[in-house]
Amino acid sequence: MIISTLQTPRLDLVPPDVTCDSAYLRFYTDPDASAAYGGPLSPHAVWSRLTYDLGSWHLQGFGVWALRRRSDAAIIGVCGFWQGRDWPRELTWWLLPEARGQGYALEASRAAVEHAYGELGWAAVNTYCADTNNAAIALISRLGGMKIGRQAFPDGEDRNVYQIPRPAA
Repeated sequence: MIISTLQTPRLDLVPPDVTCDSAYLRFYTDPDASAAYGGPLSPHAVWSRLTYDLGSWHLQGFGVWALRRRSDAAIIGVCGFWQGRDWPRELTWWLLPEARGQGYALEASRAAVEHAYGELGWAAVNTYCADTNNAAIALISRLGGMKIGRQAFPDGEDRNVYQIPRPAA
């Protein structure tokens, strides 16, 4: 499978590969940074997560891209789509702490959402998050997300589900 590379004004969204290992380690072993993503994880579990993120493209036809900042080629996070066993597909993202608050998640999410509607032909792009994840809720709002329901998830938690519209041209 050929995984598309997407470009935004400041980022290249590239397929995850071994060059992402140090960013994944920094993010997933940091208890504060990775709390909303099941962290902290052991280094072995982090490697499994990276290989899962690449394998998702081959098994499901979608996945996350690594966010490579053009100004210095640093991997600063990921953005794209995730769907675990028995979970609904979702738009997802994470950024290293020093990359937060600079608009990278919004920029990358818009590119990923446009790709889903335009290239993948999806009828809808949804996301969900914990009720206490204020940063994610703010980003969903900036993306124009609308609450379309609330549902129970396989981990026993109830979450709001939001639909993200196609970005304006």
